[in-house]
Amino acid sequence: MRPGLSGSRGASTLTTPNGSPVEVRRSARRTRTVAAFWEDGTAVVAIPARFTAAQEREWVHKMLAKLHRQGERQAAAGRRRPATDEALAAHAAQLSAQYLGGRSVPISVRWVSNQNSRWGSATPAEGTIRLSDKLRPMPQWVIDYVLLHELAHLLVSSHNTAFWKLLEAYPETQRAKAFLEGVSFATSRGMDKDAD
Repeated sequence: MRPGLSGSRGASTLTTPNGSPVEVRRSARRTRTVAAFWEDGTAVVAIPARFTAAQEREWVHKMLAKLHRQGERQAAAGRRRPATDEALAAHAAQLSAQYLGGRSVPISVRWVSNQNSRWGSATPAEGTIRLSDKLRPMPQWVIDYVLLHELAHLLVSSHNTAFWKLLEAYPETQRAKAFLEGVSFATSRGMDKDAD
């Protein structure tokens, strides 16, 4: 889907194609430059206060397309998976900042080889996150989902409405859940061993 806007023209109802909210910030101090960035799962486009409605629409469209391209580049770069626990912890901090407003701050994040029935786990009382090394060959967007899932558990321990609300900002949540369900199904039926 081409980056753009859904919803009406009011700033409070703008969303990206994947459903993330869009906020347009007008600033009198900003005279010529336009910026776009992610904040707490919201795509923020900062524009000069003097812009007309037509200029606002034009620049919001351009900047959302730029954010989309940046996300694609980061996903491509992210194919170089965090190999060490230190790299994984740094990646977790980046995901927390981008999608959770930096509120989830684990004490440790590490790969483990002893998790056979779970993709990841979090211990909120200790602030620790562990990811199964079975995730390593999977697409980066799947690893990111599991990592965000566990980061969200440091903020909300159960799978309640508040928990799932935290994951709404990540555009690949539903796709990653479906991917993992497919892998679990295939593994439980021994299908993963049938491929030649």
